[in-house]
Amino acid sequence: MKLLMKKLLLSVMALLSLIVSSHAQTSTTGYHVNDMSSDFSLKNVDGKFVSMSDYKEAKGIVLVFTCNHCPFSVAYEDRIIALHKAFAGKGFPVVAVNSNDAVAYPADSYEEMIVRSKEKKLPYVYLHDETQKYAKLYGAVKTPHVFVLKKVGGQFVVAYIGAIDDNSNEPELVKTKYVENALNSILKGEEVKPSFTKAVGCGIKWKQ
Repeated sequence: MKLLMKKLLLSVMALLSLIVSSHAQTSTTGYHVNDMSSDFSLKNVDGKFVSMSDYKEAKGIVLVFTCNHCPFSVAYEDRIIALHKAFAGKGFPVVAVNSNDAVAYPADSYEEMIVRSKEKKLPYVYLHDETQKYAKLYGAVKTPHVFVLKKVGGQFVVAYIGAIDDNSNEPELVKTKYVENALNSILKGEEVKPSFTKAVGCGIKWKQ
């Protein structure tokens, strides 16, 4: 009964969030698969700035636009942690970015990001895109929204864009793990299929 109530509450929260975000600005631009990505410099929850150039030894990056409050982001948090633990050692660390407007959504403020990071003991960096520059640059419109980047000739190139897997509410019912499959394909030197899926989540909360 408790599990059923939890799933029902998650579904209701997700629906309300989607309704609220339906009027939000959406991006019609941004990166596509095979585009070369630009570097960034964003503040981590430890107060230090992080950029792609810090990942000189990495084979790529799992860039996840996410946040604190969105029920979809909360539902995927443990799966994002698992991805980092499984692939950081193989050269693909997770880099999480919160671009939500903290004025409209105080739960997504930098201070609350620090709290959330400590509560969940996040093993990856959690960066604050306060100006929303990089969400717009990449074309992120949801939380979570994933961009798998692979290093080609010393540059980070977009290899996959979209959802983490095919079931946002019930991880035990996931049939296709899009990001995990993409990473395994890259590590094997194979083509990523699919390289694009529709991201499922709350709309990014844009500044007015």
